[in-house]
Amino acid sequence: MEQFVIEGGYPLRGEITASGNKNAALKMLPACLLTDEPVTLYNVPDIADVRITAELLEHLGATIERLDAHTWRVHAPTIRTTDLPPEKARLIRSSVVLAGPLLAREGRATLPGPGGDVIGRRRLDTHILALEKLGAQIDYEGGTFQMRTDGLRGANILLDEASVTATENAIMAAVCASGTTVLRNAASEPHVQNLCHMLNAMGAQIENIGSNTLTIHGVERLHGCEARVGADYLEVGSFIGAAAMTGGEITIREADPEHLDMIALVFAKLGVEWQVRGRDIFVPAAQELTIRKDLGNRIPEIKAQPWPAFPSDLLSIALTVATQAAGSVLFHEWMYDGRFFFTDKLISMGARIVLCDPHRALVHGPTPLHAVPSISSPDIRAGMALLLAALAAPGQTTIQNIRQIDRGYERVEEKLSALGAHITRLNA
Repeated sequence: MEQFVIEGGYPLRGEITASGNKNAALKMLPACLLTDEPVTLYNVPDIADVRITAELLEHLGATIERLDAHTWRVHAPTIRTTDLPPEKARLIRSSVVLAGPLLAREGRATLPGPGGDVIGRRRLDTHILALEKLGAQIDYEGGTFQMRTDGLRGANILLDEASVTATENAIMAAVCASGTTVLRNAASEPHVQNLCHMLNAMGAQIENIGSNTLTIHGVERLHGCEARVGADYLEVGSFIGAAAMTGGEITIREADPEHLDMIALVFAKLGVEWQVRGRDIFVPAAQELTIRKDLGNRIPEIKAQPWPAFPSDLLSIALTVATQAAGSVLFHEWMYDGRFFFTDKLISMGARIVLCDPHRALVHGPTPLHAVPSISSPDIRAGMALLLAALAAPGQTTIQNIRQIDRGYERVEEKLSALGAHITRLNA
């Protein structure tokens, strides 16, 4: 098992280029199954979850040609099988979105329950309700979904929650369904928009992209296309946090700043600001991290909500930054009851955090962080948050179970080293 050894206390300086959006790539790759023609994807991130997705596509019959490190050509002239291998599918959460493309193209799919981060209950009910509305028959037994359809039909669908993956599943099932689908309470995150624009480039007819009501006119077939995976705004936010915590000055190239407006508003509550320079983000050095109080001298609250509000996946990063900001701030995660179960590790490094309940954490700062001999990464975002803490803490910290970080961040130690971080990847 690999680990990171970090010598903290050094400010980050320099420039990096943003990687492709993990959550976009994990859905754009399955969308390639909707056509028998080749699809070329640019800016594909080289991370563990994407590689597992590629293995699943190859198992189903697709061929994948890696034209360079971040450019893939996917071709699925036929589908060899519609059964996903459980040992692979259970490694990632996004395996569930193969249901939509397989039902659309082959009329059947066998999927084990998906895996992914252990951050609390993550419902699949919304997926099932949407696919059944479109004409799928679904049975669940022994941890496996058996799905089939005699033909998908457009429908008026109101999602019972704005689930990102359920929205994406419904979109991919609906693009080739007969008739028109109206999808209400749809998620609208940048990666959902990225998928929709790709599908339209393949010949789909999706209207109102970026809103929470999508109109999808079904077409008989899709064709090949070229599409670019957008910048990973979660990676961008993480590196902004790393710069702020270490007092560093960095530039993030090709950061797609149009998706960072709400993140900028929330980070400003912690005293973190940056400048937009074309497609790039510049984070100045030595920012004065101070919590901006609400009116009436009240403690502010940072709460994750559906896009375009602050994303849940950046709560761990923002909370860690807050440990170095002067003042008090309450973090509220209403979706996942395990998101804050890494805060005990920050407390062991010197942070002052009160875990009020599984959904709320009160942070008092600033408190100098100190190195600890060994901590373990529980999930992707918590792992990155602990890495930020280690970068800010003078002394040597070892982070175990870094495969969790590798699932969502491409060669993170190389990018950090390029910014002057003292970080080494070792085999334990």
